[in-house]
Amino acid sequence: MYAEGQTIDGHARLHYYIWQILRQFFGVTAISERVVEAYVGEYASGKSECAVNRAVELARRGHRVTLVDLDIVEPCYTLRPIQDELRDAGVDVIAWETRKTVGLGEVGTLLKPQARWALRRPGDVIFDVGYGVAGARTLNLVEGAAADPDLVVLAVINASRPMTASVEDIVEHVRSLGRVDGLINNTHLAEETTAEVVQEGARLVDAAARILGLPMVATTALTEVAAAIGPRDAAGHPVRPIKRFMPHAFW
Repeated sequence: MYAEGQTIDGHARLHYYIWQILRQFFGVTAISERVVEAYVGEYASGKSECAVNRAVELARRGHRVTLVDLDIVEPCYTLRPIQDELRDAGVDVIAWETRKTVGLGEVGTLLKPQARWALRRPGDVIFDVGYGVAGARTLNLVEGAAADPDLVVLAVINASRPMTASVEDIVEHVRSLGRVDGLINNTHLAEETTAEVVQEGARLVDAAARILGLPMVATTALTEVAAAIGPRDAAGHPVRPIKRFMPHAFW
């Protein structure tokens, strides 16, 4: 089920499902060497944190990575203030600079022109997409997104949020977003997050994924919490340790 105005290329979805089968049953890590992922989700789901950490992880592994700020929904928390930190980590960032948007208000959240052509850049491309249905539709503004065979759209779920607190809520939310190729469990309570909180989220997101017929790609958690959980979550999915970047990303 897709949001009005959104389309999905059948080849792109088939590509991702084949990759999941090869990864899970035959140990193949990728069909294409190129990683292209778009992170969508509800407000405070942690989609930006997941996108940033994924870009840094790929750069650490020696990949050429472009991180694209496609969030034109939230004018305050963006990638603008942490661009230098990310570039020091080896990530190329497409985002406005704060000094060029001060005083513009909502106008300052216009899409940066380079973002439209991001898929033509060499190497891996990670999109941080704005929250909710309105944010997810922003991906339509990227040239070639509907037909790119490498593009994977991942919905980040925080089961501690009211709109995604149950299996039914998660299913309804994901269906409202339009194209989604997989789910990531990023259930957290900020500084009060425990392994138990994350594990309960893993169970809920896994159940929702089964109803939706989508793969649950991973569980993400802060490094110390991930260490307490171990390499697999309660539903058997990989656990990805992450670091918090976004507290420093205000305006």
